[in-house]
Amino acid sequence: QVQLQESGPGLVKPSQTLSLTCTVSGGSITAGTYYYTWIRRSPGKGLEWIGHIGWQGNTYYSPSLKSRTSISRDTSNNQFTLQLSSVTPEDTAVYYCTRRGLVVGLYDYWGQGTQVTVSS
Repeated sequence: QVQLQESGPGLVKPSQTLSLTCTVSGGSITAGTYYYTWIRRSPGKGLEWIGHIGWQGNTYYSPSLKSRTSISRDTSNNQFTLQLSSVTPEDTAVYYCTRRGLVVGLYDYWGQGTQVTVSS
């Protein structure tokens, strides 16, 4: 059974960089053909796709967030990380890590989500 777990600070100051880590257990992030993805949900915007890192390490970001987003991975610890720079209160959201298969195209496993608040 694959499990994903987000971790990181719950409070970030405006203009700083938000950094979250997703730890994956039950399967290697380099195995198979999966996109390891960050998605967020906020009251004002609903669900918003942020970006992903693929099984080969390739990344793709939402055009609206691309200039501030970086997703990387640590294969030795089976983790992938989101960094979102120059945050504002509009980046306040519940952040989820999830996995989507290339073939099936569904998000099959999700983390429980972590609340991040941007406030001074």
